[in-house]
Amino acid sequence: MFYAPILAPSLLAGDHANLAASAAAAAAAGAPWLHFDLMDGHFVPNLSFGAETLAALRRAGCRLFFDTHLMLSEPHRYVEAFARAGADLISIHIEPAYNHAATLARIRALGCQCGIVLNPGTPAGAVSPLLDQVDLVLVMTVQPGFGGQPFRRDMLPKITQLDGWRRERGLKYRLEVDGGIDLATAAECRAAGADTFVAGTSFYRAADQLAFATTLAQLP
Repeated sequence: MFYAPILAPSLLAGDHANLAASAAAAAAAGAPWLHFDLMDGHFVPNLSFGAETLAALRRAGCRLFFDTHLMLSEPHRYVEAFARAGADLISIHIEPAYNHAATLARIRALGCQCGIVLNPGTPAGAVSPLLDQVDLVLVMTVQPGFGGQPFRRDMLPKITQLDGWRRERGLKYRLEVDGGIDLATAAECRAAGADTFVAGTSFYRAADQLAFATTLAQLP
């Protein structure tokens, strides 16, 4: 496989009355990343966190890699705020109309890694011109907006296509999946070429979070 598997628990599925404890649970389970789903109520029909959430968790001592997914109509307006707040990687969607390449370059200039995201209805070809400019490609395996949705297996060919392109072109981006990810669907995505797994409900509701994280990290 291209990269060893990484678990990125989604804080959206954590305890919103105690996000610091939810972040600490991810760290205690051995997850190296923490995933933030930032929603604006426009691009997706839900509201979630702002940049201050990241900043507060940094102040509380969280040292996980902050995987920051901007589900925003105008993400280019907010990358500075999230970079200042402690994001390590900022991913933006291809679907809204704005200057994607300039925004990715700006994210990198701010000292963060950058990623591009595709909704289920968006073909892989939409991001093909940007693949040499990103550190991560995120394939949504549900329609974004709410946690707990069932995994869409019709996204597996898209994962395989993106995995093939990075091999053919000698590119180094990680290939992330988000939506309906549990240990079974993670294994399917891993077989298709994914290496970075956002798990929300399945991780935070697991009877043994350490076992969940360990099993995912050992996917072949």
